[in-house]
Amino acid sequence: MDLNFGTTSKPLDRPYKTYTFDLCGRTLSVDIGRVSAQANGACLMHYGDTTVLSTATASKEPREGVDFFPLSVEYEEKMYAVGKIPGGFNKREGKASEHAILTSRVIDRPMRPLFPKDYRNDVLLDNLVLSVDPDCPPEVLAMLGSSLATSISDIPFDGPCAATMVGLVEGEFVFNPTSSEKSRSDLALTVASTRDKVIMIEAGANEVSDEVMIDAIYKAHEINCRLIAWMDGIVAEVGKTKHEYVSCAVPEELFNAIKEIVPEAEMEEAVFTDDKQTRDGNIDAITERLKESFADNEEWLGLLGEAIYQYEKKTVRKMILKDHKRPDGRAISEIRPLAAEIDVVPRVHGSGMFTRGQTQILNICTLAPLSDAQKIDGLDSTVTSKRYMHNYNFPSYSVGETKPSRGPGRREIGHGALAEKALVPVLPSEEEFPYAIRTVSETLESNGSTSQASVCASSLSLMAAGVPIKSAVAGISCGLVTGDTDDDYIVLTDIQGLEDFFGDMDFKVAGTRKGITAIQMDIKIHGLTRPIVEEAIARTHEARLYIMDNIMDPVISKPREELSPYAPKISSITIDPSKIGDVVGKQGKTINKIIEETGVQIDIDDDGQVSVCGTDQAMIDRAIEIIESIVTDVEVGMVMSGKVVNILSFGAQVELGPNKKGLIHISKLTDSHVGKVEDVVKVGDEVTVKVIKVDQRDGKIDLSMRPSDVNGTWIPRQDQDRDDDRRHDRRRFDRRDRDRR
Repeated sequence: MDLNFGTTSKPLDRPYKTYTFDLCGRTLSVDIGRVSAQANGACLMHYGDTTVLSTATASKEPREGVDFFPLSVEYEEKMYAVGKIPGGFNKREGKASEHAILTSRVIDRPMRPLFPKDYRNDVLLDNLVLSVDPDCPPEVLAMLGSSLATSISDIPFDGPCAATMVGLVEGEFVFNPTSSEKSRSDLALTVASTRDKVIMIEAGANEVSDEVMIDAIYKAHEINCRLIAWMDGIVAEVGKTKHEYVSCAVPEELFNAIKEIVPEAEMEEAVFTDDKQTRDGNIDAITERLKESFADNEEWLGLLGEAIYQYEKKTVRKMILKDHKRPDGRAISEIRPLAAEIDVVPRVHGSGMFTRGQTQILNICTLAPLSDAQKIDGLDSTVTSKRYMHNYNFPSYSVGETKPSRGPGRREIGHGALAEKALVPVLPSEEEFPYAIRTVSETLESNGSTSQASVCASSLSLMAAGVPIKSAVAGISCGLVTGDTDDDYIVLTDIQGLEDFFGDMDFKVAGTRKGITAIQMDIKIHGLTRPIVEEAIARTHEARLYIMDNIMDPVISKPREELSPYAPKISSITIDPSKIGDVVGKQGKTINKIIEETGVQIDIDDDGQVSVCGTDQAMIDRAIEIIESIVTDVEVGMVMSGKVVNILSFGAQVELGPNKKGLIHISKLTDSHVGKVEDVVKVGDEVTVKVIKVDQRDGKIDLSMRPSDVNGTWIPRQDQDRDDDRRHDRRRFDRRDRDRR
């Protein structure tokens, strides 16, 4: 029976267009219409050999019962992109890695403000990494692809936006740096822009100055503007008409009705207090009154929560912008009351607590051997482990709620990564301090900028633990309220929660006295002008110095000289890498025997760096002594210690180290005559010996215990043999003479 399926092996007849752009000396290209035609928008992005598929999809109807824009951003790392099979039992990718989550957040932050504020349709931006060229970062492609896919789709979006990475290698800026340049860079900066303004900043830096950072931001902005012009041309040619949507804006009639019941003066009085619980109580009371007033209007009751939020927001913004009055009565550049403590928790290796107003962070530092460093299996082949780990936890009780813990979400992971990024530049090298380090920030109370309080608490905790960091690090956040024009704005130092919720910006900067170590900027408007960016960086610089000089230094100004008695002790030596096999032994028998004898933990890297970790310094020293005996070649003339392991009729065997034994002939046990070996030594004795011969053919070692050899002038072997022969002849003559008598 012949089957005819009516197919031929020729390419699918689907016309598509390819657009190219010279991006930092490498070709950026995008195929539109080639794949994923059923998505609202799709782009197959190429940069070198890096390939990312970016898609944008939206639901046809708004999600019911939500008062926010339900945007989801995914960055999918597939191990086939770097020619690997995933580890683990299932051999497939599991939950998103920390790097994937952080990349998703970086894409989300510049995109979210460009959607309509009254849009409630679900939107998913998905980025699938198909292949990775180490010199062409896939994160940049995903950011550009998300923007372009949304811009050409029918989803309402005021884009496109663009993003560029910046490095600083030997004092020179490099854009979208290669893997080699990243490894040598003092800066890891990502800047996203709209056509006119900067909309997102994410940075890690090795104490970079304010001036260099600002220069880097705006050089990246220039590249972004050229990219946007290129994308505008693509949108004009293939972009779809934006679809109509159901607006979820609060009706003006409802606002007017609320103001008749709750006048503006009453709302101002309700929100302007320095206590979060008091303010929440005031708003709850107003809400209950309004619910009673609108009990017969179900439509308005459904919109009441959003309406009160908008009313509260307008009130706060108006008072800040027009009257320069903050909710808690502070001056525009004033920081909330501050406090710092160390040694809050007993027995842990280090602890520090930092309080700013109603924001309080407790940080715990734990030290461990380098083998406890976090292993990383991702698309970046240059990063395989992480020695310093910062975790951030945000329990519901910190804001007076009862939500049970379900593990860290994206926000917790992001805040932990930001604090980690801020502290990495001041950590000692592995050679200086051979420990893995973990700090955990527990949010005890939250009312704004817990991530930057975590930076301060972590700095205190590390110094209290005796980690020799190069400098203290402090962090602070600035906010923004804007008016109708670019010149109508006010920058706020140290924003609390209300100013974050109702303001336009959360500009977090951490650093030392010398320079910036981390930046994260989130905004809710369509970008910032350069004067705003410069003022925010200047304000945070001033605030950081104040915190370190007046709050942190009086508590602890430099790392402690000694580690906690509860911290593990680690000693390190370097051995010849060719001797690693001797230390490990066949099937690990040698190293396991050392561990069993001393109770320590031993880690050896491929370069021959040996770290010995334990709680008993004597046992650590003993383990190092054994390792040194293994890797040290025995030479004639060396004085060594060892253990007697076997008694023979003609001498004693001594173990000088694992797999290294020597023989003391009975004639070399003492300077006087020995009748039996057991008269001088027995099995288990620790003895001091001198090496008198090493046979180059079979490696056999001859030893001497004679004090004249060990402590005195050693006689060369041939002379010893001659001397021994004379003594032997003399003893034989004496016996013959006795027999004759």
